[in-house]
Amino acid sequence: MATHTAAAKALTQFVLAVFRLNSALVAAGDRMTKDLQLTSARWQIMGAMAHEPLTASQIARNMGLYRQTVQPLVDALAADKLVEFIPNPNHRRARLIRMTPAGRASYEEALARQIAWSNEISRRLPVASFNEAGELARELTRRLEER
Repeated sequence: MATHTAAAKALTQFVLAVFRLNSALVAAGDRMTKDLQLTSARWQIMGAMAHEPLTASQIARNMGLYRQTVQPLVDALAADKLVEFIPNPNHRRARLIRMTPAGRASYEEALARQIAWSNEISRRLPVASFNEAGELARELTRRLEER
């Protein structure tokens, strides 16, 4: 029977901590934006198109998701009039999605709240640790995506 190396054991513990962190972050984001008609998932979708209109496929690709995961979220945002579909000059069927003025206002308010939240939650924690953890997460992502 194969045994874990010390690095593999540490990786497993790190992965479990990341799963718990993800759940906590999603819950915090949901609480932060509930009154803005946003959830963490909807907020992430809006963030993907914050600077330019994109198709659902482009949003999915940028976020490392499937279009089938993104489309229902986009449809819900459209039903709540936070985003709208506009013609795509490069593709007849794949419409572009952009924020409406109401969507932009909700998104900007969510960002303002996130800034205050992140300033508070990161107080007295070492910046270098965040930088190292980010580098580690990006490297693990790269290795997983290579497989």
